[in-house]
Amino acid sequence: MRTVEAGEVGRSAADHLLPTLVRAARRELVDRRPVWFMRQAGRSLPEYRKIRESYDLFAICQNPELCAEVTLQPVRRLGVDGAVLFADIMLPVAFGLGVELQLVDGVGPVVGHPIRAQADIDRLTVRPAADAVPFVLETIKLLRRQLDPSVALIGFSGAPFTLAGYLIEGKPSRDFLTTKTMMYAEPALWDALMTRLSQLVLEYLLAQIEAGAQLVQVFDSWVGALSPSDYRRYVLPHMIGIFTGLQRAGAPSIHFGTGTAGILSLMREAGGDVIGVDWRVDLGEAWRVIGYERGIQGNLDPALLLGPWPLVEDGARRVIEAAGGRPGHIFNLGHGVLPDSPVEHLQRLVEYVHAA
Repeated sequence: MRTVEAGEVGRSAADHLLPTLVRAARRELVDRRPVWFMRQAGRSLPEYRKIRESYDLFAICQNPELCAEVTLQPVRRLGVDGAVLFADIMLPVAFGLGVELQLVDGVGPVVGHPIRAQADIDRLTVRPAADAVPFVLETIKLLRRQLDPSVALIGFSGAPFTLAGYLIEGKPSRDFLTTKTMMYAEPALWDALMTRLSQLVLEYLLAQIEAGAQLVQVFDSWVGALSPSDYRRYVLPHMIGIFTGLQRAGAPSIHFGTGTAGILSLMREAGGDVIGVDWRVDLGEAWRVIGYERGIQGNLDPALLLGPWPLVEDGARRVIEAAGGRPGHIFNLGHGVLPDSPVEHLQRLVEYVHAA
């Protein structure tokens, strides 16, 4: 008889009927290493590109049947262990807070009136997710009915810092200087905005879980722009609030960011059952810093998929070896699938990870 792992204490027999991905997020022993890819829904798949000839991203998201189809496409094509909801991190901002924005191809979110003063925050609306984004919740319910029970449904949200960066800068930025200026020069204004966004994120994720999402990921795509001391002062308290609030929902959570090698211990402190790491850090070293009482996700460089298959295979092997056979590793890329990634490479990568 095998020993019980730390992550299995208190689990009921019914828990072992959950998808492999959910069980791995709880650091339970699983029959095979689960794998999914950020941005797997769309981008590289020809069937998605065909749909985009007729619909823009927001139109897809507001059509539950179509959105569910796009979410399911990579599950059918690639054989991944998780279906990540097809959505954009700015959906709750646009429909929940009433922010005027556009998703510009090749640029990203462009905000009509960036937030620069308290009056801008005061103009933000407060709408519960059921009223603001009912189409997202309906898509989740459809997916739970359509998905094979072995495939986990993954919900997600942008993190407060990343959302604040878009709202303050007005568009994607490399250095976030306007954002940092607000942090340093007007800390009360910054905290007011982050508090509003933290409430939005938590309520949005809880609504997704209630609708049927089995685990959720918080994307802090741009938090690597901060120093450890700035993260501790300006971001950490808000992230603690989100992950503490998620604990009562029962679904495991993944805390992901890019460029975070210098703040991994702080991300651990912030919370999350699993910490997602990008390709800029060795997974084994990252897990040591994070602590083995948490799961880890990652972290193949997405650019490797643009090279020949032997290079992809070697990279995947090194990631798996770095995990050291410990329970709690979810294989993923270090960020999202690149549009030019060969579908065949993604298919072979899933097969390789499952067999390893």
